[in-house]
Amino acid sequence: MRYVRMPIEVESPEEYGYSRIRFNLSESSVTDRKLSDLGLTIPDLTLLYGEHRGRERLRSLIAAEGEGVKRDDVLITTGAAGALFIIATALLSGAQDHLVVVRPNYATNIETPRAIGCATTHIELNFEDGFRIDFDKLASSIRPETRIVSVTCPHNPTGVMYSEAELRALVELTRSKGCYLLVDETYRDLSFDGPLPLAASLGDNVISVSSLSKAYGVPGIRLGWIITKNTKLQEIFLAAKEQISLCGSVIDEWVGEQVMENRSALLRPVMTEMRRRRQLVTDWIAREELLEWVPPSGGVVCFPRMRGLPPGGTDAFYKRLLDVHGAYVGPGHWFEMPDSYFRLGYGWPTASELESGLQAISAALRG
Repeated sequence: MRYVRMPIEVESPEEYGYSRIRFNLSESSVTDRKLSDLGLTIPDLTLLYGEHRGRERLRSLIAAEGEGVKRDDVLITTGAAGALFIIATALLSGAQDHLVVVRPNYATNIETPRAIGCATTHIELNFEDGFRIDFDKLASSIRPETRIVSVTCPHNPTGVMYSEAELRALVELTRSKGCYLLVDETYRDLSFDGPLPLAASLGDNVISVSSLSKAYGVPGIRLGWIITKNTKLQEIFLAAKEQISLCGSVIDEWVGEQVMENRSALLRPVMTEMRRRRQLVTDWIAREELLEWVPPSGGVVCFPRMRGLPPGGTDAFYKRLLDVHGAYVGPGHWFEMPDSYFRLGYGWPTASELESGLQAISAALRG
């Protein structure tokens, strides 16, 4: 493994310093919650080694989201990042293995395979195509040594989603080619027109990854999961988890269980507010002649593009945006894209901070 720090982490608000940012539009989740927001007081838990797969009740609650998915098809991990690390290190061993992955993408989906040194083909998602996946190009990129085809839905950073027919086509394509389909579904519960079927429920060559970080606002408990109906794969992933961390945190898993017990009540107001936020951004983009975008169908992020270079270029724009206007967004290079793109997160700031941040972007674009 050759580890290199990812720009998205080096330049993250928590590294830069939250106190230095007034209008943080770079985050990719809803607002962080406190235990009191959830009405929780942690009981006098015994701090033992937990079940290696994760708490039974927690896994059952997660499995209930997928038709035909059972409790033991779920493995609890240290966030979605931990899940992606387990999958990559378990299934990709070096240059003899091949990965097909869409780009732009959440950095971990690209960087961990890169650290392993496996051969990688990127399927580039283009603005002009609405960031839709090119199925013909994807199919032609799969080789005999391809182990994984890796996608995200809803997509980070664009918020674009596949249709159910497209998801099923991906499942069938990878099945017919003898490789695994990895679907990062971290934003599945934030799908504006309703969630797609749980990907892992559609075939035993499919691996779903998700977490409580983005839709539920509890990234601090570091709780994610892997779902696959493939028992052989699940045993491999369990072996990897046992060698990395043995089991999860008793406290984190208890909190996660309470969140999942109340998921519907927690999500309803979030979805109402996120639809309102998306409309606010839609109206702003319609007025902002210096930007264009592909409207998001899920998640709490979008990926606008500048119609031309701002005064002084993109570096000057980002410096102005932060130093003069106090606003922060995720520049395109976080996703190996030109800095004329930026990820805008509309779920984390307060509504007034979001509106002020959008005004700041418009001002910084003009110099």
